[in-house]
Amino acid sequence: MVSITAAAQPRLSIVAPAYNEEGCLEAFHQRASDAARAVAGDSFEIIIIDDGSRDRTFAMARDLADRDPHVVAVKLSRNFGHQLALCAGLTICRGDYILVIDADLQDPPELASEMFRVMEAERADVVYGQRRTRAGETAFKLGSAKLFYRVLRRLADVDIPADTGDFRLMTRRVCDILNAMPERYRFTRGLVSWVGFRQVPVAYDRAARHAGTTGYPLKKMIRFAVDAVTSFSILPLRVASFTGIATALVSFLAILWSLVAWMLGHTVAGWASLLSAIFLVGGIQLFVLGIIGEYLGRLYLETKRRPLFIIDEVRRAGVSTDSET
Repeated sequence: MVSITAAAQPRLSIVAPAYNEEGCLEAFHQRASDAARAVAGDSFEIIIIDDGSRDRTFAMARDLADRDPHVVAVKLSRNFGHQLALCAGLTICRGDYILVIDADLQDPPELASEMFRVMEAERADVVYGQRRTRAGETAFKLGSAKLFYRVLRRLADVDIPADTGDFRLMTRRVCDILNAMPERYRFTRGLVSWVGFRQVPVAYDRAARHAGTTGYPLKKMIRFAVDAVTSFSILPLRVASFTGIATALVSFLAILWSLVAWMLGHTVAGWASLLSAIFLVGGIQLFVLGIIGEYLGRLYLETKRRPLFIIDEVRRAGVSTDSET
C-alpha cells in the first residue's frame, strides 16, 4: 500500500476510476470539487485512478494534482480492470467518508449532498445510488442490465439491490473492511452488500456519458457478469450436479428400455436417435465441466496470492511516489 504523508485526514474522499477519460476529467474535477465543498468544506480529496489508459488521462490527472492540492493522481502499471482500479483507490483514500463514482459523469457528483443527508437521517453506513432511468444507452444494454441484476438477486447468497452500480457513499469502517478482503475477482457492489450494516438507497436518473465511449463492451460485460455470479453463488455448481443426475437417470431408463426391447425380440433401430443421444449427453458433460472449470480456475488463481494491482505512480501536490502495490 502506498504511504502518503498528509497534514490532516480529510472528511471526504472521492474515489474515481478512469479509463480513457481525457474528455471528461476537467468537467469531472470541477463538478466533483463543487459537490465536495458543499458537504465537507475544504476537507476533501479527489483520487483519480488511471487504469492503464491509452490517451492523456493520467497526464491530465497529474496536471490537476499539480494545480489543485485536493487531487491525487494514481497511475496503475497497466489496465487491471475497473473493479481493481476502484480497489486501488480505496486503499489510498484517507477520508472519514468515501464517495465512489466513475469519472465519466454518468453519475452526478452533486448527489453527494443528498447522500450525506440520508446517511445522517437514517444512521446508515452505506448510501447507494439506485437508477430510475439510464440515458444514452441502447435497448440491448438496458434490457440485459435489467435481466442481469434480477437474475443475480435470485442466484446470490446475499441480497444485492437491483439497478445499482458502484456509485455510493460509505463510512470509513466499511472501506476498511473492503480493503481487508483479499479476493481477486471483485464485484464491489456485491462485497459492500455482503459487509452488511445499514444500507439505504437514493434514487436518481443516470445521465449519458459526458464524452468518449464506454469502457465496457459486450465481452467485458459478460466477463463482469460471470465474475459476479461466481463470486456470490455456488448455485451453478448445484445446477451442474442436478443436470448430471438427471442425465444419468434418463440414460439409465434408456438402457432399460433397450434391454427390454431386445429381450422381446424387437430391433432397437435408429442411428439418428443414437447419435442425437450421444451428442446430447456429451454436450451436457462439457457444459458441466465448463462450470466446474470456471470455479476451479478462479480457485487456482486465488492461490497464487499475486498483488491485486500495481501502482506505477501517485502524484499529490506536485510530489510523486513511485511503484507500490
